Amino acid sequence: MTPSTASAILTVTLALVSCAKASASNSDLTVPPGAVYINPLMYNVVGANYTEWRNLSTVGFDPTNTAPPFIQVFDPSFLNVTGSSATIRLITSNPGFAFAHEAPIYVPDLNAVFFSSNDGGPLGYNGWYNNSVVSMINMTEVDMALASTTGDVNIQIQTLNLPDTVQMVNGGTGPYKGDLLFVTSGRALLPPSIVRVNPSPPYNATVLLDNLLGRQFNSLNDIKILPGTDIMFFTDPTYGWLNGFRPEPMLPSQVYRFDPSTGQVRVVADQFVHPNGIAFTYDGKSAFVTDSGSSGGFLGTNQTLPATIYKFDVDPQTQAFTNRRVFAYPDSGIPDGIQLDTMGNVYSGCGEGTHVWNAEGTLIGKFYLNSTTAEMIFTKSGLVILDEEAMYLANIQAQGLDLATL
Repeated sequence: MTPSTASAILTVTLALVSCAKASASNSDLTVPPGAVYINPLMYNVVGANYTEWRNLSTVGFDPTNTAPPFIQVFDPSFLNVTGSSATIRLITSNPGFAFAHEAPIYVPDLNAVFFSSNDGGPLGYNGWYNNSVVSMINMTEVDMALASTTGDVNIQIQTLNLPDTVQMVNGGTGPYKGDLLFVTSGRALLPPSIVRVNPSPPYNATVLLDNLLGRQFNSLNDIKILPGTDIMFFTDPTYGWLNGFRPEPMLPSQVYRFDPSTGQVRVVADQFVHPNGIAFTYDGKSAFVTDSGSSGGFLGTNQTLPATIYKFDVDPQTQAFTNRRVFAYPDSGIPDGIQLDTMGNVYSGCGEGTHVWNAEGTLIGKFYLNSTTAEMIFTKSGLVILDEEAMYLANIQAQGLDLATL
Protein backbone atom coordinates (compact mmCIF):
# COMPACT_ATOMS: atom_id res chain seq x y z
CA MET A 1 0.00 0.00 0.00
CA THR A 2 1.35 3.42 -0.93
CA PRO A 3 1.39 6.30 1.59
CA SER A 4 -1.13 8.20 -0.56
CA THR A 5 -3.52 5.24 -0.57
CA ALA A 6 -3.17 4.84 3.18
CA SER A 7 -3.80 8.54 3.67
CA ALA A 8 -6.96 8.36 1.58
CA ILE A 9 -8.21 5.34 3.51
CA LEU A 10 -7.49 7.10 6.81
CA THR A 11 -9.39 10.22 5.69
CA VAL A 12 -12.45 8.22 4.69
CA THR A 13 -12.26 6.15 7.86
CA LEU A 14 -12.12 9.22 10.11
CA ALA A 15 -15.14 10.67 8.34
CA LEU A 16 -17.09 7.44 8.81
CA VAL A 17 -16.09 7.20 12.47
CA SER A 18 -17.17 10.81 13.02
CA CYS A 19 -20.60 10.06 11.53
CA ALA A 20 -20.93 6.88 13.55
CA LYS A 21 -20.00 8.58 16.81
CA ALA A 22 -22.43 11.36 16.10
CA SER A 23 -25.22 8.77 16.07
CA ALA A 24 -23.92 6.92 19.15
CA SER A 25 -25.94 9.13 21.45
CA ASN A 26 -29.06 8.04 19.60
CA SER A 27 -30.63 4.94 21.10
CA ASP A 28 -31.81 4.02 17.61
CA LEU A 29 -28.30 3.07 16.46
CA THR A 30 -28.76 0.75 13.49
CA VAL A 31 -26.69 -2.43 13.65
CA PRO A 32 -26.58 -5.43 11.29
CA PRO A 33 -29.38 -8.01 11.65
CA GLY A 34 -28.76 -10.16 14.73
CA ALA A 35 -26.01 -7.87 16.04
CA VAL A 36 -26.16 -6.33 19.52
CA TYR A 37 -24.99 -2.91 20.65
CA ILE A 38 -23.28 -3.04 24.06
CA ASN A 39 -22.99 0.51 25.44
CA PRO A 40 -20.04 0.39 27.89
CA LEU A 41 -21.64 3.20 29.96
CA MET A 42 -24.40 0.80 30.94
CA TYR A 43 -21.97 -1.65 32.57
CA ASN A 44 -19.41 0.54 34.33
CA VAL A 45 -21.21 -0.09 37.63
CA VAL A 46 -23.11 -3.33 38.25
CA GLY A 47 -23.41 -3.19 42.05
CA ALA A 48 -22.67 -5.59 44.88
CA ASN A 49 -25.71 -7.75 44.12
CA TYR A 50 -24.57 -8.51 40.58
CA THR A 51 -24.81 -12.28 40.02
CA GLU A 52 -22.97 -12.69 36.72
CA TRP A 53 -19.38 -12.17 37.89
CA ARG A 54 -16.98 -13.83 35.45
CA ASN A 55 -14.44 -15.55 37.69
CA LEU A 56 -13.03 -17.56 34.80
CA SER A 57 -11.35 -15.84 31.87
CA THR A 58 -12.79 -18.47 29.54
CA VAL A 59 -16.33 -17.15 30.09
CA GLY A 60 -17.42 -14.47 27.64
CA PHE A 61 -19.28 -11.22 28.35
CA ASP A 62 -22.80 -11.63 26.97
CA PRO A 63 -25.06 -9.40 29.10
CA THR A 64 -27.90 -9.64 26.57
CA ASN A 65 -27.85 -13.46 26.63
CA THR A 66 -27.85 -13.48 22.86
CA ALA A 67 -27.45 -16.90 21.25
CA PRO A 68 -24.14 -17.26 19.37
CA PRO A 69 -22.86 -16.73 16.82
CA PHE A 70 -23.56 -13.01 16.69
CA ILE A 71 -21.82 -9.65 16.40
CA GLN A 72 -21.25 -7.44 19.45
CA VAL A 73 -20.83 -3.73 18.79
CA PHE A 74 -19.04 -1.86 21.59
CA ASP A 75 -18.43 1.33 19.63
CA PRO A 76 -20.36 2.72 16.64
CA SER A 77 -17.12 2.84 14.64
CA PHE A 78 -17.32 -0.96 14.45
CA LEU A 79 -20.08 -0.51 11.89
CA ASN A 80 -17.36 0.67 9.50
CA VAL A 81 -15.91 -2.83 9.87
CA THR A 82 -19.11 -4.82 9.59
CA GLY A 83 -21.16 -2.82 7.14
CA SER A 84 -24.94 -2.78 7.39
CA SER A 85 -25.73 -6.41 6.63
CA ALA A 86 -22.92 -8.51 8.11
CA THR A 87 -23.74 -11.97 9.42
CA ILE A 88 -21.75 -14.89 10.83
CA ARG A 89 -22.43 -18.23 9.15
CA LEU A 90 -21.00 -21.69 9.61
CA ILE A 91 -19.17 -22.88 6.49
CA THR A 92 -17.74 -26.24 7.60
CA SER A 93 -17.58 -28.38 10.73
CA ASN A 94 -16.30 -31.70 12.04
CA PRO A 95 -17.42 -32.17 15.67
CA GLY A 96 -14.85 -33.97 17.78
CA PHE A 97 -11.82 -32.99 15.66
CA ALA A 98 -10.01 -29.65 16.04
CA PHE A 99 -9.17 -29.48 12.34
CA ALA A 100 -9.28 -25.65 12.12
CA HIS A 101 -6.83 -24.20 14.63
CA GLU A 102 -4.21 -21.88 13.16
CA ALA A 103 -1.90 -20.96 10.25
CA PRO A 104 -4.59 -19.56 7.93
CA ILE A 105 -3.29 -18.41 4.55
CA TYR A 106 -5.56 -17.03 1.85
CA VAL A 107 -4.36 -17.61 -1.71
CA PRO A 108 -6.33 -15.27 -4.01
CA ASP A 109 -5.30 -17.05 -7.22
CA LEU A 110 -6.94 -20.25 -5.94
CA ASN A 111 -9.60 -18.48 -3.86
CA ALA A 112 -8.72 -20.95 -1.12
CA VAL A 113 -7.83 -20.81 2.58
CA PHE A 114 -5.18 -23.16 3.94
CA PHE A 115 -5.00 -23.91 7.68
CA SER A 116 -3.72 -26.40 10.27
CA SER A 117 -5.29 -28.60 12.91
CA ASN A 118 -4.63 -28.19 16.62
CA ASP A 119 -1.15 -29.42 17.58
CA GLY A 120 -1.08 -31.03 21.01
CA GLY A 121 -4.63 -30.17 22.04
CA PRO A 122 -7.07 -32.85 23.23
CA LEU A 123 -9.06 -32.86 19.98
CA GLY A 124 -6.05 -32.61 17.68
CA TYR A 125 -5.27 -36.34 17.85
CA ASN A 126 -1.56 -35.78 17.58
CA GLY A 127 1.43 -35.61 19.88
CA TRP A 128 4.90 -37.03 20.35
CA TYR A 129 4.19 -39.84 17.86
CA ASN A 130 1.64 -38.26 15.52
CA ASN A 131 1.70 -35.21 13.28
CA SER A 132 -0.99 -32.55 12.82
CA VAL A 133 -2.62 -32.00 9.42
CA VAL A 134 -2.89 -29.08 7.00
CA SER A 135 -6.10 -28.65 5.01
CA MET A 136 -7.72 -26.22 2.61
CA ILE A 137 -11.22 -24.98 1.87
CA ASN A 138 -12.33 -23.68 -1.52
CA MET A 139 -13.99 -20.30 -1.00
CA THR A 140 -15.70 -20.42 -4.41
CA GLU A 141 -17.58 -23.50 -3.21
CA VAL A 142 -18.38 -21.66 0.03
CA ASP A 143 -19.76 -18.65 -1.84
CA MET A 144 -21.92 -20.79 -4.10
CA ALA A 145 -23.32 -22.79 -1.20
CA LEU A 146 -24.11 -19.71 0.89
CA ALA A 147 -25.82 -18.07 -2.06
CA SER A 148 -28.21 -21.00 -2.31
CA THR A 149 -29.49 -20.81 1.27
CA THR A 150 -30.02 -18.40 4.15
CA GLY A 151 -28.66 -20.89 6.67
CA ASP A 152 -25.36 -22.58 7.41
CA VAL A 153 -23.44 -24.86 5.06
CA ASN A 154 -20.89 -27.62 5.48
CA ILE A 155 -18.30 -27.55 2.71
CA GLN A 156 -15.97 -30.51 2.33
CA ILE A 157 -12.34 -29.61 3.10
CA GLN A 158 -9.28 -31.16 1.49
CA THR A 159 -6.30 -32.45 3.49
CA LEU A 160 -2.83 -31.93 2.05
CA ASN A 161 -0.36 -34.80 1.86
CA LEU A 162 2.79 -33.03 3.05
CA PRO A 163 6.32 -34.48 3.36
CA ASP A 164 7.69 -35.61 6.72
CA THR A 165 9.86 -32.48 6.94
CA VAL A 166 6.68 -30.57 7.86
CA GLN A 167 5.88 -31.38 11.49
CA MET A 168 3.14 -29.68 13.57
CA VAL A 169 2.29 -26.58 11.50
CA ASN A 170 1.11 -23.81 13.81
CA GLY A 171 1.56 -20.49 12.00
CA GLY A 172 1.52 -19.23 8.47
CA THR A 173 1.41 -16.24 6.14
CA GLY A 174 1.57 -15.47 2.48
CA PRO A 175 1.46 -16.15 -0.32
CA TYR A 176 5.24 -15.83 -0.11
CA LYS A 177 6.61 -15.70 -3.66
CA GLY A 178 3.70 -17.90 -4.71
CA ASP A 179 4.08 -20.41 -1.88
CA LEU A 180 2.54 -20.99 1.53
CA LEU A 181 4.94 -19.93 4.29
CA PHE A 182 4.53 -21.99 7.45
CA VAL A 183 6.24 -22.22 10.80
CA THR A 184 6.22 -25.63 12.44
CA SER A 185 6.49 -26.43 16.13
CA GLY A 186 8.46 -29.60 15.47
CA ARG A 187 7.59 -32.95 17.01
CA ALA A 188 9.56 -35.10 19.45
CA LEU A 189 13.21 -34.66 18.41
CA LEU A 190 12.29 -33.37 14.94
CA PRO A 191 13.18 -29.66 14.85
CA PRO A 192 10.80 -26.70 14.52
CA SER A 193 11.22 -24.94 11.19
CA ILE A 194 10.22 -22.33 8.65
CA VAL A 195 9.06 -24.05 5.48
CA ARG A 196 7.77 -23.05 2.03
CA VAL A 197 5.02 -25.25 0.60
CA ASN A 198 3.66 -25.21 -2.93
CA PRO A 199 -0.11 -24.57 -2.65
CA SER A 200 -0.77 -26.94 -5.56
CA PRO A 201 -0.16 -30.70 -5.82
CA PRO A 202 2.19 -32.38 -5.12
CA TYR A 203 2.65 -29.78 -2.33
CA ASN A 204 6.43 -30.00 -2.40
CA ALA A 205 8.10 -28.33 0.57
CA THR A 206 11.40 -26.51 1.13
CA VAL A 207 12.74 -25.99 4.64
CA LEU A 208 14.30 -22.52 4.99
CA LEU A 209 15.40 -22.62 8.64
CA ASP A 210 15.44 -25.23 11.41
CA ASN A 211 18.01 -24.08 13.96
CA LEU A 212 19.83 -21.21 15.64
CA LEU A 213 23.47 -22.00 14.87
CA GLY A 214 23.04 -25.62 15.89
CA ARG A 215 20.43 -25.11 18.62
CA GLN A 216 16.85 -26.22 18.06
CA PHE A 217 14.11 -23.68 18.62
CA ASN A 218 11.44 -24.47 21.21
CA SER A 219 8.26 -24.68 19.11
CA LEU A 220 7.72 -21.96 16.52
CA ASN A 221 4.24 -20.45 16.67
CA ASP A 222 3.56 -17.63 14.18
CA ILE A 223 5.24 -15.71 11.36
CA LYS A 224 4.84 -12.51 9.34
CA ILE A 225 6.88 -10.74 6.66
CA LEU A 226 7.97 -7.16 7.29
CA PRO A 227 6.06 -5.12 4.66
CA GLY A 228 8.18 -4.07 1.71
CA THR A 229 10.82 -6.76 2.36
CA ASP A 230 11.13 -10.53 2.33
CA ILE A 231 12.47 -10.63 5.90
CA MET A 232 10.67 -13.01 8.24
CA PHE A 233 9.75 -12.43 11.88
CA PHE A 234 8.57 -15.32 14.01
CA THR A 235 7.66 -16.20 17.60
CA ASP A 236 9.02 -19.12 19.61
CA PRO A 237 7.16 -20.00 22.84
CA THR A 238 7.38 -23.33 24.70
CA TYR A 239 3.96 -24.76 23.86
CA GLY A 240 5.46 -27.87 22.25
CA TRP A 241 6.79 -28.93 25.65
CA LEU A 242 3.74 -27.66 27.54
CA ASN A 243 1.49 -29.71 25.26
CA GLY A 244 3.61 -32.83 25.45
CA PHE A 245 5.03 -33.19 21.95
CA ARG A 246 8.44 -31.51 22.28
CA PRO A 247 11.38 -31.91 24.71
CA GLU A 248 12.00 -29.45 27.52
CA PRO A 249 12.81 -25.99 26.08
CA MET A 250 16.43 -24.91 25.82
CA LEU A 251 15.97 -21.29 24.71
CA PRO A 252 14.11 -18.26 26.10
CA SER A 253 10.70 -17.46 24.64
CA GLN A 254 11.59 -14.81 22.07
CA VAL A 255 10.78 -13.13 18.76
CA TYR A 256 13.31 -13.63 15.96
CA ARG A 257 14.23 -12.00 12.67
CA PHE A 258 15.38 -14.17 9.75
CA ASP A 259 16.80 -12.75 6.53
CA PRO A 260 16.65 -15.55 3.94
CA SER A 261 19.01 -13.69 1.62
CA THR A 262 21.89 -13.73 4.13
CA GLY A 263 20.89 -16.58 6.45
CA GLN A 264 21.24 -14.29 9.46
CA VAL A 265 18.98 -15.02 12.46
CA ARG A 266 18.75 -12.81 15.52
CA VAL A 267 16.49 -11.94 18.42
CA VAL A 268 14.47 -8.72 18.12
CA ALA A 269 12.32 -8.94 21.28
CA ASP A 270 12.25 -10.90 24.53
CA GLN A 271 10.82 -10.77 28.07
CA PHE A 272 7.66 -12.70 27.19
CA VAL A 273 6.01 -15.61 28.92
CA HIS A 274 4.62 -17.11 25.70
CA PRO A 275 5.03 -14.92 22.58
CA ASN A 276 2.32 -16.06 20.23
CA GLY A 277 0.76 -14.10 17.34
CA ILE A 278 2.63 -11.44 15.39
CA ALA A 279 1.60 -8.74 12.91
CA PHE A 280 2.80 -5.47 11.39
CA THR A 281 1.10 -2.23 10.46
CA TYR A 282 0.82 -1.60 6.72
CA ASP A 283 3.99 0.55 6.67
CA GLY A 284 6.08 -1.82 8.80
CA LYS A 285 6.79 0.91 11.35
CA SER A 286 4.98 -0.87 14.18
CA ALA A 287 4.64 -4.48 15.26
CA PHE A 288 2.19 -6.32 17.49
CA VAL A 289 2.99 -9.44 19.50
CA THR A 290 0.48 -11.34 21.62
CA ASP A 291 1.63 -12.90 24.89
CA SER A 292 -0.59 -15.83 25.86
CA GLY A 293 1.29 -16.41 29.11
CA SER A 294 -1.80 -17.21 31.17
CA SER A 295 -2.38 -20.36 29.09
CA GLY A 296 0.14 -22.86 30.37
CA GLY A 297 -0.60 -26.22 28.77
CA PHE A 298 -0.18 -29.00 31.32
CA LEU A 299 0.64 -26.33 33.94
CA GLY A 300 -2.93 -25.07 33.65
CA THR A 301 -4.29 -21.55 33.45
CA ASN A 302 -2.90 -18.72 35.59
CA GLN A 303 -5.12 -15.68 35.13
CA THR A 304 -2.53 -13.40 36.74
CA LEU A 305 -0.03 -13.97 33.92
CA PRO A 306 -0.13 -11.98 30.68
CA ALA A 307 -2.95 -12.34 28.19
CA THR A 308 -1.86 -9.19 26.46
CA ILE A 309 -1.19 -7.63 23.08
CA TYR A 310 1.99 -5.54 23.07
CA LYS A 311 2.86 -2.93 20.48
CA PHE A 312 6.40 -2.05 19.42
CA ASP A 313 8.19 0.40 17.19
CA VAL A 314 10.29 -1.27 14.50
CA ASP A 315 13.74 0.32 14.42
CA PRO A 316 14.28 1.56 10.83
CA GLN A 317 17.94 0.50 10.86
CA THR A 318 18.16 -2.68 12.92
CA GLN A 319 14.50 -3.76 12.74
CA ALA A 320 14.66 -4.55 16.44
CA PHE A 321 11.37 -4.16 18.31
CA THR A 322 11.60 -1.13 20.61
CA ASN A 323 9.37 1.04 22.81
CA ARG A 324 7.30 -1.85 24.11
CA ARG A 325 3.90 -0.88 25.50
CA VAL A 326 0.55 -2.50 26.24
CA PHE A 327 -1.84 -2.22 23.31
CA ALA A 328 -4.79 -4.24 24.61
CA TYR A 329 -5.88 -6.83 27.14
CA PRO A 330 -8.89 -8.99 26.15
CA ASP A 331 -11.55 -9.59 28.77
CA SER A 332 -11.79 -13.31 27.97
CA GLY A 333 -9.27 -15.98 27.12
CA ILE A 334 -5.90 -15.14 25.61
CA PRO A 335 -5.01 -13.18 22.48
CA ASP A 336 -3.68 -15.70 19.99
CA GLY A 337 -3.38 -15.06 16.25
CA ILE A 338 -3.51 -11.45 15.12
CA GLN A 339 -4.39 -9.64 11.87
CA LEU A 340 -4.94 -6.01 10.78
CA ASP A 341 -7.34 -4.42 8.35
CA THR A 342 -6.67 -1.48 6.06
CA MET A 343 -8.27 0.93 8.55
CA GLY A 344 -5.68 0.03 11.19
CA ASN A 345 -8.03 -2.08 13.32
CA VAL A 346 -6.47 -5.04 15.13
CA TYR A 347 -8.16 -8.47 15.24
CA SER A 348 -7.20 -11.28 17.59
CA GLY A 349 -8.61 -14.71 18.40
CA CYS A 350 -9.65 -14.79 22.05
CA GLY A 351 -11.71 -16.75 24.56
CA GLU A 352 -15.18 -16.52 23.05
CA GLY A 353 -14.51 -15.29 19.54
CA THR A 354 -12.58 -12.69 17.58
CA HIS A 355 -12.05 -9.31 19.27
CA VAL A 356 -11.45 -6.11 17.31
CA TRP A 357 -9.70 -2.99 18.62
CA ASN A 358 -9.16 0.29 16.82
CA ALA A 359 -5.68 1.69 16.22
CA GLU A 360 -5.68 3.34 19.66
CA GLY A 361 -6.44 0.05 21.45
CA THR A 362 -10.15 0.64 22.17
CA LEU A 363 -12.34 -2.45 21.96
CA ILE A 364 -14.90 -1.69 19.26
CA GLY A 365 -16.50 -5.06 18.62
CA LYS A 366 -16.48 -8.84 18.72
CA PHE A 367 -17.45 -11.73 16.51
CA TYR A 368 -18.96 -13.72 19.37
CA LEU A 369 -18.95 -17.52 18.93
CA ASN A 370 -18.88 -18.56 22.61
CA SER A 371 -15.82 -20.71 21.96
CA THR A 372 -12.10 -20.15 21.58
CA THR A 373 -11.02 -18.94 18.16
CA ALA A 374 -7.27 -18.94 17.74
CA GLU A 375 -7.02 -17.34 14.29
CA MET A 376 -8.79 -15.63 11.41
CA ILE A 377 -7.96 -14.50 7.87
CA PHE A 378 -9.38 -11.99 5.41
CA THR A 379 -10.64 -13.25 2.06
CA LYS A 380 -12.56 -11.59 -0.75
CA SER A 381 -15.70 -13.18 0.73
CA GLY A 382 -15.12 -11.73 4.19
CA LEU A 383 -13.43 -12.77 7.42
CA VAL A 384 -12.89 -16.52 7.83
CA ILE A 385 -12.73 -17.49 11.51
CA LEU A 386 -11.09 -20.73 12.67
CA ASP A 387 -13.02 -22.26 15.57
CA GLU A 388 -11.24 -25.58 16.14
CA GLU A 389 -14.10 -27.96 15.24
CA ALA A 390 -15.71 -25.49 12.84
CA MET A 391 -15.09 -22.54 10.53
CA TYR A 392 -17.24 -19.45 10.14
CA LEU A 393 -17.48 -16.66 7.60
CA ALA A 394 -18.36 -13.08 8.61
CA ASN A 395 -19.31 -11.21 5.43
CA ILE A 396 -17.93 -7.88 6.59
CA GLN A 397 -16.91 -4.93 4.45
CA ALA A 398 -13.48 -4.35 6.04
CA GLN A 399 -10.48 -5.49 4.00
CA GLY A 400 -7.35 -7.08 5.39
CA LEU A 401 -3.81 -5.95 4.75
CA ASP A 402 -2.16 -7.55 1.73
CA LEU A 403 0.11 -10.26 3.18
CA ALA A 404 1.55 -11.40 -0.15
CA THR A 405 5.29 -11.19 -0.85
CA LEU A 406 6.18 -11.15 -4.53
